[in-house]
Amino acid sequence: MSDLNKIPVTVITGFLGAGKTTLIRHLMQNPQGKRLAVLVNEFGTVGVDGDILKSCADDNCPAENIVELANGCICCTVADDFIPTIEALMALPQRPDHILIETSGLALPKPLLKAFDWPAIRSRITVDGVIALADAEAVAAGRFAPDVDAVQAQREADDSIDHETPLSEVFEDQISCADIVLLSKADLAGEAGLASARAVIEAEAPRKLPILAMEEGRIDPAVILGLNAAAEDDLDARPSHHDGHDDHEHDDFDTVVIDLPEVADPEALRAAITRLAEEQNILRVKGYVAVAGKPMRMLVQAVGTRIRAQYDKPWGDAPRASKLVVIGEHHDVDLDAIRSVLVPVAVEA
Repeated sequence: MSDLNKIPVTVITGFLGAGKTTLIRHLMQNPQGKRLAVLVNEFGTVGVDGDILKSCADDNCPAENIVELANGCICCTVADDFIPTIEALMALPQRPDHILIETSGLALPKPLLKAFDWPAIRSRITVDGVIALADAEAVAAGRFAPDVDAVQAQREADDSIDHETPLSEVFEDQISCADIVLLSKADLAGEAGLASARAVIEAEAPRKLPILAMEEGRIDPAVILGLNAAAEDDLDARPSHHDGHDDHEHDDFDTVVIDLPEVADPEALRAAITRLAEEQNILRVKGYVAVAGKPMRMLVQAVGTRIRAQYDKPWGDAPRASKLVVIGEHHDVDLDAIRSVLVPVAVEA
């Protein structure tokens, strides 16, 4: 089968809360005449992003074309999850023109690219491009990549010091694998923040990459789709901290799901999530909340102390229950401590 007949796949990667789902929702709303299919992978047992995207389904990307894989990283479960899912998407009655893959925020993209060399799919599919999202404000604040000058000074003093962190390794692997980097949440970063974030990414990238600013997931689809990168054939140009390893683990990170009854005061919930970020170093909180007296469920998306909440749809016949996914580095995730902060905001039974 020629490359012209292969289904192009765009892999959208980026750390927790970088805006991957928002970007895909924008692409679904602006499909450029293409029939899309979407594979969403989440770290944790509760699928929030897939539910958000299914609420945007239409004729160009119907609900059956949106598949969610939760509680596992597809770069670690290729044979069991990824390959069968891709085969199912390609076998749909109406073959998709383009497949979008949203990786988990903790996923390393290079092992996923290697999966496209599997004989079962290699002749029928190609990686059109890898798009890495980087939260401009977070990168500018130094939350992912270390301060280059400070690290160099420390290394000169002590060559034995290992300055890499789990956050910086994931960030660097995602940047190294990319064909284009999108600086998300540019409006929050400002011009100075954008310049700082751009400098950090240029320092980390193994080759010169286009770096584009983006707000609310809005970017011309023609800029990021149709790259014809054939990334599966270009792995040597995409170095990884895990090159030479047969697999990788996500033991550095952990996730817990907190079930709550109705919440009395959304502002109290915001304050509690802020406390988790400030006092327990929690990276990400997302999920749905039942607010007392409100007929619609509240979607909560938090990255550190930055919290967004909106009422997205009526509960209908679904149980009115709050469920939040909490993600952090392994040593920071203490279930009892997290519950002690969140449970008091719930309505007493």
